[in-house]
Amino acid sequence: MIWLLSRLPLVLLVAGVAIVLGPFPGQLGLNAGAGVGLAGVVLAIERAVRDVPGTRVLGGVGGALAGLGLAGAIAGLVPTAQIADRRLLGLYGGVLVALPYLGLMIGVRKSDWLDPARWVGVFRDSSPQHRFKILDTSAIIDGRIADVCEAGFLDGALVVPQFVLRELQAVADSADSLKRNRGRRGLDILQKIQKMTWTEVQISDKDFPGIREVDLKLIELARELPGKIVTNDFNLNKVAQLRGVEVLNINELANALKPVVLPGEFMQVFILKEGKEYSQGVAYLDDGTMVVVDNARRLIGQTIDVVVTSVLQTTAGKMIFGRYIEAGGPARSQPAETPQKDEHVNRARA
Repeated sequence: MIWLLSRLPLVLLVAGVAIVLGPFPGQLGLNAGAGVGLAGVVLAIERAVRDVPGTRVLGGVGGALAGLGLAGAIAGLVPTAQIADRRLLGLYGGVLVALPYLGLMIGVRKSDWLDPARWVGVFRDSSPQHRFKILDTSAIIDGRIADVCEAGFLDGALVVPQFVLRELQAVADSADSLKRNRGRRGLDILQKIQKMTWTEVQISDKDFPGIREVDLKLIELARELPGKIVTNDFNLNKVAQLRGVEVLNINELANALKPVVLPGEFMQVFILKEGKEYSQGVAYLDDGTMVVVDNARRLIGQTIDVVVTSVLQTTAGKMIFGRYIEAGGPARSQPAETPQKDEHVNRARA
């Protein structure tokens, strides 16, 4: 309703111009109706192209003008004396309609060549190491992508689509404080990456109005550029692989960089909390790897030496299972005996 009210002056202006010019002499109502109808057509076109990317509009207009120019050139080849021939006149009329239409359709379908990312790719080496890396919203909010770029492990151009920026802006403007902080963190990460002189960041205006899901838009964009999607979204990773699009998963990179631990090795861990099973204690390595230790439930809050019994690799990461050997020596059994010793001393003093 607000949109229609804001366009009401245009409708009144076009209707007034039609009444003044009077294409239908003596027909005031017909002239006004013609003006309103013309204004309606203009508003319908405006509403139809509102969500269409600028490159597609520019490609359609350019193609139509090229078709119109070609039709004019064909007409110039026909001698003026033969223009009166109704058969040639009908043929020229068909050409005048067909060529601009074909130019419009071809321009719309091939408008992706007007995307700046395409022109950059023309002057860039087309070898696989120079393909584009398309950032997902989850990878931007996660923040580790900035460290990866700073370390120089990503070459080529990083592409941030406009629909990803809109999703990130929506998260930053959320009423939920947690989501709002995550969205603002993502915007800060993007600014940090843009300030890196050795990293090229491109904002792509390419959009797919017929697709609503951001994940599917990322997949289509990766197909057209071509490029790889950088994400830590497990579902997007699987869907992209099913559709033949390569994915760089930050979580998989982090898991691959974790230190390799073999059964039988010893490590020192800090028991943070109790485990699910009886007598189990849980510790965490510096990289976040969970270590489940048997016979360590009563040693919460202490740093102990454990022997690795097995390593389990899951989709969420790596889990290490170990055992605290109580009879391994006096140093290992000392922490468990200290509370009892203090208790006996207190009773003796009492």
